Order: sequence, then structure tokens, then C-alpha cells
Amino acid sequence: MSETTKPRALPEGGLAVRERPETRQPRLYKVLLHNDDYTTMEFVVELLVEHFHKTATEATQIMLSVHLKGVGVCGVYTFDVAETKVARATEAARQQGHPLKCTLEPE
Repeated sequence: MSETTKPRALPEGGLAVRERPETRQPRLYKVLLHNDDYTTMEFVVELLVEHFHKTATEATQIMLSVHLKGVGVCGVYTFDVAETKVARATEAARQQGHPLKCTLEPE
């Protein structure tokens, strides 16, 4: 047994067991797309399929949410993954000349 999990004997004859530190689930973040008057619906669907690995049906539903409600959730990820998704989606939009806004917020 390793030193960190090996129980040690107490002078009274009982055993002391080291407690393992509690691990917490990482905080999750929603990646959001925001509506604008210039980015095409087709581009949004392509972006969701390519960068967020959505099916065409899922991507269309998210795109319609963005179009009708002003914002849509692309996915929920850990902070590092969400930050990378936002950066890559924003970069892809800029390369195609779209002002699409992609943000993240805590879930």
C-alpha cells in the first residue's frame, strides 16, 4: 500500500484511516451565440456542425433559437473548453466577414 492510503495503528489499538480529500466537479459554462442582423443562418448552422459537433437538426434548432430569442446555447463545457470554443467560433466568423458574437457564462 502507498503511504497516503496505508492505515496506521493508534496506541489504543484502533486504526486511524486517512480521509481522501473531497474532489469537486469542475464548474460548467454555457457557450452562447447572439443574434445579429448580418450573420447568415446558413453560416450559423455550419459553425455549429463544424465547431460544436452538432447534427444538422440540432444546429438548425439552435440557430432558430438564436434568430427568434436573440441567443442560443451551443453547449455546456468546462471553462477551458468553453473558452476555446468561443475563440474558435469567433475566429471562424471573422474569417468569413461575420460579426457573430459568441460568449460564455456560468451555468
